[in-house]
Amino acid sequence: MTINIGNLFESLPEDMSDEVFSVIVQGNNIKIERIISKGHTSPKSGWYDQDENEWIIVLKGEAKLSFQNNNDVHLVAGSHLNIPAHTKHKVTWTTPNQETIWLAVHYK
Repeated sequence: MTINIGNLFESLPEDMSDEVFSVIVQGNNIKIERIISKGHTSPKSGWYDQDENEWIIVLKGEAKLSFQNNNDVHLVAGSHLNIPAHTKHKVTWTTPNQETIWLAVHYK
């Protein structure tokens, strides 16, 4: 077995024209990824409607999420949230002048 060590705050891309998704570890029923946003939002039309649950934490920066039931949340560094499967949501704002670093755990 290979043991890998990493740092979620290192190897940040210089080109942030697109949001960056990096899988850290993946198994049969789980995927953990780092997401880096910088002013990025979800597409204007449509909602994320995922087959698996998603637990997220903002490690750096800030973000705002909207849910189809009209609930909005503002997340700051340290804020975490569990999104049950098929809960329609979207990212409506992330900090434009610094990276927002998320850790997302997708699980069944």
